[in-house]
Amino acid sequence: MVTEHSESPDQALGKPPVLLSLAQFLKPYGLRIGIFLLALVFTAAVTLSIGQGLRLLIDQGFAQQSQQHLNTAIIFILLASGLMAVGTYIRFYLISWLGERVSADIRTAVFNHVVSLHPAFFETNRSGDIMSRLTSDTTLLQSIIGSSVSIALRSVISFTGALIMLLITNLKLSLIILLAVPLVLMPILIFGRKVRALSRESQDSIADVGSYAGEVIQHIKTVQSFTQEVQEKTAFSAEVERAFAVAKRRVSQRAILIAVVIMLVFSALSVMLWVGGSDVINGTMSGGELGAFIFYAILMATGVASLSEVYGELQRAAGATERLMELLHAKSDILIADNPAAKAMDLAPVLEFKNLTFCYPSRPEQPALKDFSLGIEEGKIVALVGPSGAGKSTLFDLIQRFYDPQKGGIFFGGCNIQDLHPTDLRQQIAVVQQQPTLFTGDVMYNIRYGKPEASDEQVIAAAKAAHADEFIRRLPGGYQSDLGEQGVRLSGGQRQRIAIARALLKDPRVLLLDEATSALDAESEQRVQLALDKLMRGRTTVIIAHRLATILHADLIVVMDQGQPIAAGSHQDLLSSSELYSRLAKLQFSTDKQQ
Repeated sequence: MVTEHSESPDQALGKPPVLLSLAQFLKPYGLRIGIFLLALVFTAAVTLSIGQGLRLLIDQGFAQQSQQHLNTAIIFILLASGLMAVGTYIRFYLISWLGERVSADIRTAVFNHVVSLHPAFFETNRSGDIMSRLTSDTTLLQSIIGSSVSIALRSVISFTGALIMLLITNLKLSLIILLAVPLVLMPILIFGRKVRALSRESQDSIADVGSYAGEVIQHIKTVQSFTQEVQEKTAFSAEVERAFAVAKRRVSQRAILIAVVIMLVFSALSVMLWVGGSDVINGTMSGGELGAFIFYAILMATGVASLSEVYGELQRAAGATERLMELLHAKSDILIADNPAAKAMDLAPVLEFKNLTFCYPSRPEQPALKDFSLGIEEGKIVALVGPSGAGKSTLFDLIQRFYDPQKGGIFFGGCNIQDLHPTDLRQQIAVVQQQPTLFTGDVMYNIRYGKPEASDEQVIAAAKAAHADEFIRRLPGGYQSDLGEQGVRLSGGQRQRIAIARALLKDPRVLLLDEATSALDAESEQRVQLALDKLMRGRTTVIIAHRLATILHADLIVVMDQGQPIAAGSHQDLLSSSELYSRLAKLQFSTDKQQ
């Protein structure tokens, strides 16, 4: 469930009914909505006119035994039915189109906002829940806007029109109906609140099911490796049953609501029929008037019954809208300067960290970096070494401004990166991760991700420089080979070389390497190291290294521990000046000799 930086529904939606938050998405389609409303009113008016045709049919056709009046009444009803069919077609098409269009717009708006949020947001909000909101919640809104809203509006207009015609037709019988209306509306309001709360809970529980299933499927090899299939089946079944239990309570409340409304409506109709039938028998009312009155009363009853059923759907829409609006109004911790101090491309690729202190939002009491200071000159290669948890990867996150430090600052070309536009900054940086990220798509798409406007020839040149061209051409489709989800169809070393080719294609001025050769065999490592040497030439490079043999050529090696730099220098200097570095070197190089 989204909690961080999201406002309460009342705050986020400014206090009016939650469904009014959809107005911003409906506004661009005012003309279509206007035509829809005209068609809706037109069909309602035609439907109401059929009641008068029914009165003529009974009073003049049946009562007077007149074939001519009977023909006229039938023609009138047929003509009204034809007009109603045309109006219904226009109404149904427009509202269905509107449901599809608005749900697509909301899905796009929410996704566009989510991809701009800071990474800390995703530490506390599961991707499965976010995906559920983008898919199932927007699909629910599409269904409700495309049908339930139309039914609700039609029911309101039919109810109002029928009530007016009832008052015109017979005042005494109308009073009976009016006395019943508050009794019918009361359970709708009472049960509606419960349905809305349960609808929100139901959507959340469905999201939990999707999130759990997605995580298991994503890590299916681990699940099967540890033979946890039975346990995962049991756990997933429990999640499904939990969601079903919530849905069952929601359905139960809706069923009670519908049953109560039907009972009250038809009880009122029965009383009305008894009083009206008595008046017909006594001669104070014609059969045609009673027939027309019954027709309007049934229209009213149908409208109320439809409202009671649709009201639950509208409450589900309110719950889904709340969840979507929470995402849409989630605030990002990374604030973009209104007037950036400079263009990052115009600044020298010089990095400087001044007195950095940083804690991850999910661990506010545990500093990942503490009073960290370091300067990296243009074109220099700086390696960061140290035990896991020393803060090396955190520096990479801060350089790219995925987070802002609580204290201190990071400077790019002498300018605080908080005064630069994040997009401009990140365009100057390329990252090769220890576990490279690949997308579902072909080889060409994944390499070109580093520079979308690159030509095929440039992509192939980057692949050759990363020593990836040879294995790519051996794939069934070459550069058009689909890599599967997260590049599952490639080996670890092949994924690494695709990622290096992507970085080469981007041609950055600052290069961040997170043990970029860790997944390669000895032969591939030698080839890729040559490519990296070429890539690093003339670029400001920061390397996270666990294998010291790969950073002997670095201009500066910084030893980190517990979020602080404890030593810096060349490999030879650190062997004698840093106990931690000396110990790491002895462990690694002695192991290499044994191998």
